[in-house]
Amino acid sequence: MHTLRDALIVFRDEASAALHNRIGIAIGLIQPCVYLLLFGPLLVKALPDGQSNAWQFYIPGLLVQLGLFATGYAGFNLIPDMRSGYLERLRVTPASRLALLLGRVMRDLLILLIQLVAIVLLGLLFGLRAPLPGVLAAIALMLILGISLASLSYTLAIKLPTEYLFAPVLNGVALPLMLLSGILLPLTFAPGWLHAITNANPLRYAVDAMRDMFDGHYTSQPVLLGVAVVIAFAVVSLGCSTRIFGRHNS
Repeated sequence: MHTLRDALIVFRDEASAALHNRIGIAIGLIQPCVYLLLFGPLLVKALPDGQSNAWQFYIPGLLVQLGLFATGYAGFNLIPDMRSGYLERLRVTPASRLALLLGRVMRDLLILLIQLVAIVLLGLLFGLRAPLPGVLAAIALMLILGISLASLSYTLAIKLPTEYLFAPVLNGVALPLMLLSGILLPLTFAPGWLHAITNANPLRYAVDAMRDMFDGHYTSQPVLLGVAVVIAFAVVSLGCSTRIFGRHNS
């Protein structure tokens, strides 16, 4: 209970500052909107199942792409706090190290939720037709995945020897993860060796599960497997990040 209380205090302060930065939230939507406007129509023509099915296929992948980069860059917010000594001052407070991390992650999830809803609403204008329970389930799954990505992002910010490496290292990791998750094109187009590599990518299972959810399937094999992988990934990522975060502030 003390950890939860401390996490909510950190979240309140972090979220208040983030929500006042509306420009930052809007900037985070630029990349997915560009993909939606410029790549989505091409995919509609490329896929044989028609316009509605194409958007049901593409929007879930776009949500994962948004989460990958939105929460993947969360560690940038930690860098100035480390540089200014803010984290060092937090070290002397009675707040647990887990609470200090959870509060930040919760802030990132709030921003991600706002952006996810915005992309879904924009997708409706393009012809997306999906059941509301499926959309809500997919957003919930993406938020759980966001816990993993934000936690690992903070870990990366702490472990890198210099802050200038953060962006190139993150881009070097995020781009292969995106391409190997089937976000842009179906993985059925991939050759056997590439398809085998994608099996090690947790984002691939999230994308498959969310697409089934958008189709109204909630107990299919891709959904059950995707939920299991995403939850396990979140537990492992949060546990490792909490340990590293705690050591850094001890």
